[in-house]
Amino acid sequence: MSIESSDQVLDYPLRAPAPLEPPEEWAKLRQGCPVAHVRLPSGDSAVLLTRYNDVRQVLADPRFTRQLGKEGAARLSEEGGSVFETEEAASLTEGHERWRRLLHKSFTAKRVSAMQPRIEAMADQLIDDMVKQGAPADLVAGLAFPLPVWVICELLGIPDIDRDKLAYWSNAMLNMSQFTRQEMDAAQAEFSQYMMTHIAAKRAAPGEDLLSELVAAVDDGHPLTERELMMIGQGILVAGHETTSNTIAKMMAMLLGERHRWEQLVADPSLVRTAVEEVLRFDANAGFGLPRFITEDIEVSGQKLPGGTTVICNMAAANRDEKAYERADHMDLTRSPNPHLTFGVGPHSCVGQALARTELQTTLNVLLRRLPTLELAVPPEELARREGLLIGGLERVPVRW
Repeated sequence: MSIESSDQVLDYPLRAPAPLEPPEEWAKLRQGCPVAHVRLPSGDSAVLLTRYNDVRQVLADPRFTRQLGKEGAARLSEEGGSVFETEEAASLTEGHERWRRLLHKSFTAKRVSAMQPRIEAMADQLIDDMVKQGAPADLVAGLAFPLPVWVICELLGIPDIDRDKLAYWSNAMLNMSQFTRQEMDAAQAEFSQYMMTHIAAKRAAPGEDLLSELVAAVDDGHPLTERELMMIGQGILVAGHETTSNTIAKMMAMLLGERHRWEQLVADPSLVRTAVEEVLRFDANAGFGLPRFITEDIEVSGQKLPGGTTVICNMAAANRDEKAYERADHMDLTRSPNPHLTFGVGPHSCVGQALARTELQTTLNVLLRRLPTLELAVPPEELARREGLLIGGLERVPVRW
């Protein structure tokens, strides 16, 4: 079963048998068809990579970008206009090194470390509110969503945001099938106006925050347009809360869904750091993966991919590769080292990964301290996946204690 010989074209994204389980095809593809033809929701064709070394090879190659705005690139959905497909995405990708250098200065270990006590205090406050309202509670609404929103707004220097509006704008940017193109365009226009208003406010009265730093860099002659600045601000706001929020929810579902995992952490909280890394590796509901547009011929797993091919790098499938990990399908909270691909690799890896790790570790530590008797209020197979978006998550995680 290879790209040359297989007549089978799979519909992508692949369906999973349960909320926390991987699609059955992952293991079969890694073994027999690591470079597979897939059909995207748009009807366009792409190639899917599921092996660790192949995904790492393509993600680490600076020649290939995640934006799909170029002629000949596959559309992800019929509506188009997702965060990977806009003209702005193409512009930002071409200026990738310029703005990443700016962000690396802002997402320093020192700044992230300085935020940790405030993240812990906010987590405690949210848990106070949740306990006051009583069990059962939805861990998504009570903690997993509001905490990362607060963190990223604090970092950017944006006052308390209307969370429902932010959720709507984020979902529109990450749309696969939830929204019409008209709804996406309207949400983007509203979100753009919101960010431009805050950029103007920071220019008039700068503060000690990331958005003020970005505005100052542009005003000092850094080659970013006002539109690019607005898109970077939007991207940080969306990526900074959306992925972390979803990962907190999935982390708790994975740990509570198999009771012995939670009890292992309650007994030994020093495992929190390695447990978080294993959660990031083991997550079977990570979403679409990272698309790459191949601009010249390359060879992957001994097979030639011609220039003009759209490649989907499925990091979650690669993280389950038996050739990269011993007992890859087993969740081991002590696993170390754990070089998972969840944050990407190379020049396009996630610039905010230190902040995400800090939020995940802090949230887990606080929950272990505050609610050691925490448990799921429904069987794990009854948890509802978020559908129709480029990223994976759970709609609700009902818990009691």
